[in-house]
Amino acid sequence: MLFNSIDFAIFLPIIFILYWFVTSKNLRLQNLLIVIASYTFYGWWDWRFLSLIIFSTIVDFFVGQGLKRHSNETKRKLLLWTSILVNIGFLGVFKYYNFFLDNFVSAFTFFGKGIQANSLNIILPVGISFYTFQTLSYSIDVYRRKMEPTNDFIAFAAFVSFFPQLVAGPIERATNLIPQFRHKRKFDYDKATDGVRQILWGLFKKMVIADNCAEFANEIFNNSAELSGSTLVLGGLFFAFQIYGDFSGYSDIAIGTSRLFGFNLMRNFAFPYFSRDIAEFWRRWHISLSTWFRDYLYIPLGGSRGGTWMKIRNTFIIFIVSGFWHGASWTFIIWGALNAIYFLPLMLTNNNRNNLETVAQGKDLPSIRELVQMLLTFGLTFFAWIFFRADNIGHAFQYISGIFQDPESFINLSIYGQYKTIIVFLFIFICIEWIGRENQYAIEKIGSSWAKPARWIFYFLIALTTLLYSGQQQEFIYFQF
Repeated sequence: MLFNSIDFAIFLPIIFILYWFVTSKNLRLQNLLIVIASYTFYGWWDWRFLSLIIFSTIVDFFVGQGLKRHSNETKRKLLLWTSILVNIGFLGVFKYYNFFLDNFVSAFTFFGKGIQANSLNIILPVGISFYTFQTLSYSIDVYRRKMEPTNDFIAFAAFVSFFPQLVAGPIERATNLIPQFRHKRKFDYDKATDGVRQILWGLFKKMVIADNCAEFANEIFNNSAELSGSTLVLGGLFFAFQIYGDFSGYSDIAIGTSRLFGFNLMRNFAFPYFSRDIAEFWRRWHISLSTWFRDYLYIPLGGSRGGTWMKIRNTFIIFIVSGFWHGASWTFIIWGALNAIYFLPLMLTNNNRNNLETVAQGKDLPSIRELVQMLLTFGLTFFAWIFFRADNIGHAFQYISGIFQDPESFINLSIYGQYKTIIVFLFIFICIEWIGRENQYAIEKIGSSWAKPARWIFYFLIALTTLLYSGQQQEFIYFQF
C-alpha cells in the first residue's frame, strides 16, 4: 500500500478512529490493532510475504527469551547467531543469491570453464532490508545486555511490523520503539497536528518534487547515449532530487503518521544537501542506516581506534557494505567505494567532525566559504549518484563521458527551457528547505508566528500544489531495497 494512494487515504482514517475511539482504553488491544493494521498494510502488496515477517518475529522473540534465561556465553552466542543467520539468510536468498550465482558463473566462464547454474525466479519482498535489520538490532542489544527482552509477544510483533516505517524505515532501534509499545499512549493534539504538517510536507516532496524529477531522470538516463552533456547533467540533478525527495518524503510521512498514533520515530534526514563535507552528508543522510552500520558493524570492527590501515579497512568495509545493502549490483558497490574514497581524507586528517552544527546557523545566508563547500560536496554526491542510478557499470561510464563530450551545449539555453516548470519547483523547494533547515523538517516552524488565516493559506497552497502538480505516480525508490 503506497502512502500516496487512495487506498492509504482510506486506510489511515479507519485505523486512526479504531485506535483512539475503540481500543484506547486497552493497551494490549491497541497494540494488537497495530499488528493487524500492519499486516494488512504489508499484505496489500503480496500476502505471501507476511510469512517472512511472522517467522522472523517468532524467531527473534524466542531468541530474546533464550538470551534472558541463559548466562552461559556459548549458549548466548549460539542464540545470537541463530537470529543473525535467519535474518541475513532471508536477505541472502531473496536479494543476493542470483547476484553471487551470476558472478560465480561469470568467473568460471572468464577462465574458460563454462558451467550451468539455475537462478531463482523470485520476487524481492518489499522492505526486507529494513525489517530484518530492525529485528537484528533487538537480538544484538539483548545479547549485549543493553535492554531487557520483552515478554509481550504482541508488543514485539507490533515493533517489528509497525506499518508507518515497515517497508522503508526509519530503521528503528528496539531500545527506542519497544518501550513506546509498553506504555499507554494518550492522544496529544499538538503532536498530531505536527504529524499532519510533516505528512503534508512529505507528500509534497514525494509527489511534486520526486515524481516529477523521476519522469525526466528516467527519460534522460534511458536515452543518455543520444543526449547532450548539459541534458545529462540535468538528468543527474533530477535524479539527485528524485531520490532525496522520494526517500526523505517517505520518512516524513512515516514519522508524521507515527505521531498521529502517539509514537516518536528517529529522524532519518537532516537536510543533507546543505552539508559542507561528505562526513557531514553521511551524518544527515539516511541517519537510521548510517548509525546502524556504525553501531553494529563499524565499532565492533574497531572503528577508528586502530592504526591507519585499520581505519582505511573499516571505512571501506562500512561504505561498501552500505552500497551492497542497497542492491545486488556492482554499481551500488562502486557507489559505496566512491563515498569511502571521499570520506577517507577527512578521517585520516581528523577533519571528519568539523561541521557538527547546522550550516549558517542563525543566519539568513551562508558565507562564500560555506557556499563553496556545499557546492563541492553536492558535486561529489552528484557524481556518485550516477553510479547509483545507472543500469550497469558500462552505462555509468558512458553517461559520465557523455557529460564532457559536448561542452558547447551548456550555453544553449533552449535545452533548459523544456524543464522550466520542474526547475522552478526545485528552486522554491530548496528555498523552503533552506529557511527551515534548523528544524526537524522544513515547514515545522514556518508560519508559526503568522496569523492563523495566513498559516492555513500557506498549508492550503502546499496541498493544492501537491494535487495539481503531482507527477505520474512512481513507486518509492527504497521499496526495491
